[in-house]
Amino acid sequence: MCLALPARIVKLIDAETAIVDLGGVRKQISIALVPEAKAGDYVIVHVGHAIGTLDEAEAQATLALFAELARSPT
Repeated sequence: MCLALPARIVKLIDAETAIVDLGGVRKQISIALVPEAKAGDYVIVHVGHAIGTLDEAEAQATLALFAELARSPT
């Protein structure tokens, strides 16, 4: 099973590297697979690589689902 998380690009470092915000944690990732990504965009991050882009509404909905799962008893 794979897990990919939505993250907002905070800053582009160069054409293939960016800093993203993952729920308050900032991390450097590769954006080589999504060269159209820019600061402010949401991307799906898997093992340090952006593998796609998504709109803000979809990102927020996904993050809300993760938050709901975290609150659920197991």
